[in-house]
Amino acid sequence: MPAIESSPLLARRPYAPRHIRFQRLVEVNGWRLKLYTIATNGAEGRGALVDAALELAADVYPEPAVTDDRHGAGFIIVHDAATMAIALYYWWQYGNELHQRVFTAPVDEPRALTKYEDPASGCVWELEVIDFERRHWLGDMLADPGGPNLGRYLSRTISTDV
Repeated sequence: MPAIESSPLLARRPYAPRHIRFQRLVEVNGWRLKLYTIATNGAEGRGALVDAALELAADVYPEPAVTDDRHGAGFIIVHDAATMAIALYYWWQYGNELHQRVFTAPVDEPRALTKYEDPASGCVWELEVIDFERRHWLGDMLADPGGPNLGRYLSRTISTDV
């Protein structure tokens, strides 16, 4: 059995850092969402992909945003990857669960986003954002001795190169 380090799959695309950038807070049908981009080329995702992801968001997030089971908070990752355009939608449900919907499009047709039926948890770059968000949801919403602090959670963001 060959060592995984010599796998043809890994040899196809050598690792290169990608730019993870917080863009802004957005409101969609009562949801308060952090918008992030991950870019393979350049510092930010393409505007057409970001616009397409935001237009689709209203149809992705459940309504109403705020219920006994959720605070109406989450985040969107727009990943302008090398081989496809990806929009990932996340929201916090039942206090401690992160729910996800994933849409993809051909890299040269970012407005053709369609639901991806077999999503993974995320790639190494997306997991950087997910881990950041998990840690701050835990600290600000679940473990804060003063009680949930949604404003503080929404104010915490990440911008880095991974």
